[in-house]
Amino acid sequence: MQIWKMAIACVGLLGSLAHAGDITGTWRTIDDKTGIVRAHIQITQQPDGSYLGTLIEDFPAPGEAPLVSCNKCPQPYTNKPIIGLQIFKGFREDPKHPNSFIDGKVLDPRHGKLYSGKAKLSSDGRKLRLRGYVGVSVLGRSQTWLRKE
Repeated sequence: MQIWKMAIACVGLLGSLAHAGDITGTWRTIDDKTGIVRAHIQITQQPDGSYLGTLIEDFPAPGEAPLVSCNKCPQPYTNKPIIGLQIFKGFREDPKHPNSFIDGKVLDPRHGKLYSGKAKLSSDGRKLRLRGYVGVSVLGRSQTWLRKE
């Protein structure tokens, strides 16, 4: 009976490890200043192994007008519709650090800013800690995205 319990525990552990490094799926972005949900982002893995995140739902803050297009954004995002906008691009798994993703670009459509980015997935696969920065990581801002279940 002990062997069965160990086998079940190992299968459960392997299943959780396989899921832990996977950032594909739908994520709720949480505003780092207000703590409210601002958008849903669908992350997919591209044929080259990089990850792409598309804005699929936008939630304006109370009293804020809904964003329709990316008016303040740099090219090639200028005046593109918010829904369907690719705001998370080029992220690749960091071969040196498990559950870490590097070399990405993150667009903040509300402020029209494009940042370099890196991300770290929590060990349970439910939180994605995203850091957007200009130049060096110290000069930036962080958000925690929650996996939408």
